[in-house]
Amino acid sequence: MHEFTSELEVLAAKALAYSLERLKDDPPLDGPRSAEDLYAEVGNTITAQGMGGLEALSVFTDVLARACISTDHPRNLAYIPSAPSEHANLFDLVVGASALYGGSWQEGAGAVFAENQALRWVADLAGLPQSAGGVFAQGGTVGNLSSLVVARAQARKIWPETTRWAVACSKEAHSSIASAANVMDVDVLLIEPSESRKLTGVEVAREVDNFHATHSARVFAVVATAGTTNLGIIDDLISVGAAAKERNLWFHVDGAYGLAALCAPSVRAKFNGIENADSFIVDPHKWLFAPFDACALLYRNPELAREVHTQSASYLDALHEGGAWNPSDYAINLTRRTRGLPFWFSLAANGTDAYTVAMEKTLSMAQIAAEKIRQHPRLELYREPELSVVAFTRPGWQKSEYKAWSDKLLEDQIGFIPASSDKGQPILRFAIVNPWTKVSDIDAILATL
Repeated sequence: MHEFTSELEVLAAKALAYSLERLKDDPPLDGPRSAEDLYAEVGNTITAQGMGGLEALSVFTDVLARACISTDHPRNLAYIPSAPSEHANLFDLVVGASALYGGSWQEGAGAVFAENQALRWVADLAGLPQSAGGVFAQGGTVGNLSSLVVARAQARKIWPETTRWAVACSKEAHSSIASAANVMDVDVLLIEPSESRKLTGVEVAREVDNFHATHSARVFAVVATAGTTNLGIIDDLISVGAAAKERNLWFHVDGAYGLAALCAPSVRAKFNGIENADSFIVDPHKWLFAPFDACALLYRNPELAREVHTQSASYLDALHEGGAWNPSDYAINLTRRTRGLPFWFSLAANGTDAYTVAMEKTLSMAQIAAEKIRQHPRLELYREPELSVVAFTRPGWQKSEYKAWSDKLLEDQIGFIPASSDKGQPILRFAIVNPWTKVSDIDAILATL
């Protein structure tokens, strides 16, 4: 099993050929099948003797892969999809073949050095000091949780007598904040945002002060969102950060989707105030053209995170000699793959200017889509897009009609756009993060409505 045989060489050639074709050609959209249907076709794939590499690869490429929706298809506009650059995807193959460990400097110095340069680019875009740093975590949920664990640790130093804690965020915040709070066993103060749907310092100040006056728990962190998943709304980072600082609270920004647009001059000012964050996240696998899974978690003062997250054991002593930069010290992980390397490689190969061009292209496409919806005789634009999420409705349709349309769209392999909802109303939304999404793709989808 651990020998490179002539049979394995043939398998490697076929696997590489499949990968290269997948990179060169337009991706298929494909779609899910039931477990019963898949079992009827491929049966039990795990057996005592094995089916052989060539047969296993065929099962994957011919059946299993086709039962997955391609996130990088230009008409996959659901949720927040992914559109890795060809360089990033290609280098992901290299990372997989290199058997790298990314938890410590001792074992992965070169890889960690490269990842840290990619993190530095993000930190510079945000205006964080040179002392800032962090890690590529698994995803936004892990990134948010890791930062909030650090935030609570700092609050315990300030208010050592407190026995119950809470995190404050907008009602528009991502579900991962509530998930992190549940894991940490802390309360969540959900704040109704302003009429613009943006959380501002006015609401934060009022609700946090009232919470402290009426509850025994204490807020230890305020979370702002820089680009909500559903509608792309950016909170008022300047005033929210100021309200947090006035109360000695940790200021965290969840920018898993939206902060990618820091590299776009046309919208950079929308993120003013990010430079005051104690921590923030942005997922390169969402809108910075990296493959799954990579969340860039940045701390203003990474030493605070190291104090909290460093794992200690006799067998780990050698890792901490000489004050080495160990990525495992900055999030709730020890073992980690070098998930930031494909992002680094694409940045290094293409240059940051290419990222600006690609980002502006998706933002422009969102504005084009919005205008086409305005002109459509049966559709209404639900909200002016701030970033690249375009929300709209078809007046008169109920939830069942939206679902039927979405199912038919995927069945016909035109696109993947499941309905969402806002304030109880069903809506449709385009999440345009793929530079390959063209006007003709938008037209093809709108023609079915």
